Amino acid sequence: MLPSLSGIALQTTSSILSSINYNDLLTIMWVASFFVFFFYGTRLQTYNALREIGSGLNRLKVMKDKARKEAIDYLVNVGKAPNDPAQRVDQFLDYVTIMPVDMDPAGIVGKLDHIVNTNNDRVRTEVGALLGQSNQVTVSISENLLEVATALNQIHKIVRHFYLLGKKTNSYFTLIQLQMLMPMIIQEADALLNAVDSFKLGQPVGDGIGPVIVSRYMAGKDKRVIAKDTVLAMTEYKGRKLYVVKADGPMAYVGQPGVAIRKVVEEMGAKPTAIVMIDAALKLEGEKTGEIAEGVGAAIGGLGIEKFQIEEVATNHKVPLYAILVKQSLVEAITVMRKEIAEASDKVAQIVNRIIEEKTKEGDEVIVAGIGNTLGVAQ
Repeated sequence: MLPSLSGIALQTTSSILSSINYNDLLTIMWVASFFVFFFYGTRLQTYNALREIGSGLNRLKVMKDKARKEAIDYLVNVGKAPNDPAQRVDQFLDYVTIMPVDMDPAGIVGKLDHIVNTNNDRVRTEVGALLGQSNQVTVSISENLLEVATALNQIHKIVRHFYLLGKKTNSYFTLIQLQMLMPMIIQEADALLNAVDSFKLGQPVGDGIGPVIVSRYMAGKDKRVIAKDTVLAMTEYKGRKLYVVKADGPMAYVGQPGVAIRKVVEEMGAKPTAIVMIDAALKLEGEKTGEIAEGVGAAIGGLGIEKFQIEEVATNHKVPLYAILVKQSLVEAITVMRKEIAEASDKVAQIVNRIIEEKTKEGDEVIVAGIGNTLGVAQ
């Protein structure tokens, strides 16, 4: 009787396996995997990058949709918008500001200042037109909510652009760069989304530590509007005359401290012997929230317009600039002020007083500027 075919196959397989030892099998597997990764490694990595970026892109879409909904709900429920603002908000999300040409650097700051002011005026006018009331705090919060929604929408569109472009062209290097940046992009988007609740509550944010500190010097003093969304109060400290500047609160504005300081010096005739600036600063990983750093220079962020204006005034009039920075993360800067940041205000006030005492003498004039978003911080 002839053996079955299955029996023959089984015997053959058994004999082959018995002839191959364990080390040979490992060698074969290693060589096979080497050739697989050699010829298909890039493609496998591309698939992995597409999967991770696609997952992040879905998260960004959820974030930008949520920010849009929160902005619309605030306009309707708090702002009492008389009409459905959804269509106008969608148009606003694609709103762009075209920066001026910089081939000729002479006068670029003036051009940039003009564009930014035009943008701010238009946004405020359109937001005011959407609302059924003229409450300044509500208008300022609505502006900030729309700015957050616009920023998240722009982040989503840019990431989607490079994702689809890399997928379309099968560009491994485009996708791998985007994959490496995704964790930081998601972190920034999370920070922006977390800021929505902070703005809706109208509570001070971490970036408002500068205004919080200088508001102490303004308490009980007469205030005047010195520049757009910026107020000035004059007081004294140990025989020194202080010109105290901050954004007009409790609206969610940062004001124009550069214009304010220039007007104090050039229009009001003040002759300061020092300019002390207080602002929040992004901490490095490993630094503690609320740490304080001292230095010199114009402590202010943004596009550089206000910084240029302050440096120009200080340079022309030979006034030293002293900076005090309160360290915090991006999330902490745009969300409700943390306990560690608020507690730093006492230490910063002591440092301000020390600088005034050490760097000036009785009879001198000093400008103290609190830089930052002054949401929820009155004067």
